[in-house]
This record gives sequence, structure tokens and C-alpha cells, in this order.
Amino acid sequence: MDLRLEPPHGAGPVRLGMTFDEAVAAVAPWDGARSRVRPGTCRGRVSASCGGIGVEVLLEEDDRVTAVELWWPGEGRSGTTRVLLDGRDVFATPADDLLAGLDARDADGEDPYVPGLSLGFTRRTSQEVPRRPDGLPVHFTSVLVGGADYYDFRL
Repeated sequence: MDLRLEPPHGAGPVRLGMTFDEAVAAVAPWDGARSRVRPGTCRGRVSASCGGIGVEVLLEEDDRVTAVELWWPGEGRSGTTRVLLDGRDVFATPADDLLAGLDARDADGEDPYVPGLSLGFTRRTSQEVPRRPDGLPVHFTSVLVGGADYYDFRL
């Protein structure tokens, strides 16, 4: 299965702006689908695993999806799902190649992001993975798709 990132609109069947119930329904076919809501609020998250890819759907404001974060399967694990950005596998393509042509900020850091498009990436891991000479992992370990202004606070 392929999960296509469509920033700043969503990832796979999960669309930004969905209600909590719609988000639960979108990930229901995947493994381990579960949800958590903070007591006294409409904020929460919906979690699942799609072919080895961890998925967190974030509802950070009211009862609406504000972001979707996807995690690689982990060291020595493989999955049946690919996470694609413009046809490129986010977790198999070297991070530097994936960022080429994007207006990424902090591209040489652990947490680069693309404002406006609202993509955020993570290279953080304590696992034994291929690394660049500066010690950063060669590949990303997670990607987040948020709304158009999701990363404005970092500008």
C-alpha cells in the first residue's frame, strides 16, 4: 500500500479538518487503531499502524484534525506500506535528496521543516542506522503534514 502525502491537506485517507469521528473511521481498517481524548476537551489523537508505518492523527484544536505524523517501521523492520511525497519514498530516499528542491529550513538539522507547505521531518533515533559523517541519520524517521501555517511559530 502507498500512503501519499498531500501537504498541506493530509496523508492517505486522513484529511486535515476532519472531525474526530471521521479520523477514527479513516484509520479503522488499519492495525491497532485506537483513540485518546483529553478529559474535558475535544483535543486528542488517533493512532494506528498501516503496514508497519506508525500513524498519529493529531486533533490539537477543537474537534478537528490539525496534523498527521507518520513513523518509519524501525531498525531491522520492514513494512508493506510506503509513504510517498511526490512519488518518492520518504523513509527509503536519503533525507538530503528528499529535501532537494524544497524550501526547507534547518535542512542540515535533526528536524527540518518546510513552511507554507507545512511538512516537518525528523531524523532523531538512537537506533543503529546509516549516518552521515556529521552523525545525522541518512534517512528520516518521521514526517508530519500540518496545515499551511502549522510551522509559522518557527519562522
